[in-house]
Amino acid sequence: MKTETAAEQHPAKGERQHRLASSAYWVEAVKKWLWIIVRFVLIFGISFVILYPILLKLSISFKNMNDLYDPTVIWVPRTLTLENFKLVFTAMNYPSILMNTMFLSSVVMILQTITCVLAGYGFARIKFRGSNLLFAGVVFTILVPSQTIMIPLYLNFKNFDLFGIIELFRGSPINLINTYWPFIISSMLGMGVKTGLYVYIFRQFFRGIPREIEEAAYVDGAGYFTTFRKVILPNAIPSMVTVMLFSFVWQWNDSFFTNMYLNEPKVMSSMMSSSGYAIATHLSGGGAAALSLTQDPFFMSMMMNTSVLMAILPLIILYLFVQRHFVESVERSGLVG
Repeated sequence: MKTETAAEQHPAKGERQHRLASSAYWVEAVKKWLWIIVRFVLIFGISFVILYPILLKLSISFKNMNDLYDPTVIWVPRTLTLENFKLVFTAMNYPSILMNTMFLSSVVMILQTITCVLAGYGFARIKFRGSNLLFAGVVFTILVPSQTIMIPLYLNFKNFDLFGIIELFRGSPINLINTYWPFIISSMLGMGVKTGLYVYIFRQFFRGIPREIEEAAYVDGAGYFTTFRKVILPNAIPSMVTVMLFSFVWQWNDSFFTNMYLNEPKVMSSMMSSSGYAIATHLSGGGAAALSLTQDPFFMSMMMNTSVLMAILPLIILYLFVQRHFVESVERSGLVG
């Protein structure tokens, strides 16, 4: 004997259930598409706010003088030109400044990574009396404005001495101002730019590594430093990549300490603060025509935008090459999640 289903026994009830299921489906579909639209608007808006200055500088850098005074030219120049880049390239002594900045940022990046990975591992694994208080001091360095320690740091490197030993042999302290030594010494001793943040990143990463991995290495006969070098460091590559990229970019962009330690514009960030003067000085040697250009605010604004674009261009190229590895390292290092 054939058995009837519930829908066949109660047609009205089955139709009502079908309508409810259909309504629920469309409600979920509408919610899904609304969320997609909202997410797109938010991402597009935030991306535009971030990219707008770069796009504006890119547009201005390729314009010539006629495009500056043409009200119909907004984004796309009528005539693309590379003369602005050539002028800034020569006026800023770009190759020398670029090599100096690459050298300084790379050295600081390597020294800060070595110092911070050791400090972070120590705070994560070695417990001693006052360790939490000492780590709180490290975190406190993130919050302290650099301006509060500006004068002591400057005087320390202007009259640099090591427990009186240098003055004993030389007769006077060493003046390290206008050299790269303040950056190198600060990075070696854990006082570089954003060092407290890097130590915090390493500490949080090492706390997430199971202790059983180290204990297994100890059982196999590995010593403390051997375990750190052969077991811990290979697992810490994601956090190391994150810290290295942060350190390189922040040192590249740092203008506070570079202007404080360097009297001459030797690196990119300090050059930016005097790029207008450098361009005007370069043009003033060209006679009356060049002098009129230096007095034109629109032309100087165009040169300044070009110089800023050339300053950040190496970082943009670096990001294009390492962005996939950087995103993966940030996810694995525990900064997001």
